Amino acid sequence: MNWKRIIGIVAGIALIAIVVIRLKSNKEQAQERVFIADKNEKIPVKVKTIALESIGGNYDFSGTFEPHKETKISSETQGKINQVMVEVGDMVRKGHTLIQLDNSLLKLQLQSVEVQIDGLETDVKRFSILAKADAVQGIQLEKAELGLRTARIQKATVQEQINKTIIKAPFDGIVTAKLSEEGAFAAPGIPLLQITAISKLRFTVNIPENDLISFKKNAIYTVTADAYPSLNLKGKLSLIGSKANMGSSFPIQFDVQNTTDLKIKSGMFGKVHIGEATNENGFVIPSAALVGSSSEPKVYLVKNGKAYLSNVTISKRFQNKILIAKGLNEGDVVVIGGLINLFDKANVRITKNESK
Repeated sequence: MNWKRIIGIVAGIALIAIVVIRLKSNKEQAQERVFIADKNEKIPVKVKTIALESIGGNYDFSGTFEPHKETKISSETQGKINQVMVEVGDMVRKGHTLIQLDNSLLKLQLQSVEVQIDGLETDVKRFSILAKADAVQGIQLEKAELGLRTARIQKATVQEQINKTIIKAPFDGIVTAKLSEEGAFAAPGIPLLQITAISKLRFTVNIPENDLISFKKNAIYTVTADAYPSLNLKGKLSLIGSKANMGSSFPIQFDVQNTTDLKIKSGMFGKVHIGEATNENGFVIPSAALVGSSSEPKVYLVKNGKAYLSNVTISKRFQNKILIAKGLNEGDVVVIGGLINLFDKANVRITKNESK
């Protein structure tokens, strides 16, 4: 009989038994710790007493101002930075020199090529005279002319390399970041400066699908910045998004001309104002009060200290509110806050009752 084998089997069985006992004990402890809500306990809720409201007039949609153009500028060639001619906050014009790279070796190469060109031009003139007199073969003149063309191409190449050591502004704007200093090494792809154009801005808002009907492309709307609420800007609608974002809203973008003193900065918050010609009365609730699916919307109505799920029919969505077409009556009390723990026929305690 193999005692070692028997002992191994017994030890394995004992180990499995210990694990099972431990798992059972952990499960029992976890169940003891689970919080079981008292269904009779009153759940605190915030409510709204329903009354007819006017839903026409003006609506505001919040958004953010963004620069019309913004780019990080890098060098097309490598070299040591000899001079940075701007600081953060400086206004620059298109073509304004921003950075000068070291080009001393390139200038020496240019001088060398110019000397070659001078010599080749002299050769071409001399061989032209001799060729007419049949004193030299025509091929010698052709070689001189070919050498001259090659040298001129070399000169243009070196001159272009020198031009690329002078980094200029690609458009009018403001220096919003200085990412390198004099003495540093510049190379293609390494950002040196950031230029931001804010004379013209983009204003972007995210709109629920039901409010898209209020916007028309190329139409002009009034836009204000939160920092300057009395300053009205004109925004031309340039883009209506074709795909919803994570919040099931669609991006809408306006082109806005900034003030002459550039008061509106990139990143500021603002609003676009929508006006409607007619006013409409109805029962309005916050979007947060809605539960259930979009095809079967429901709300909680409070009656005699209990919350009851009730079906409603949506007429219109606007901003963060909903117009109810059917399912509510004047004087109904709708739960608008504290929904997370709420269930049908739950006992409730009203903490706040909002009027319209």
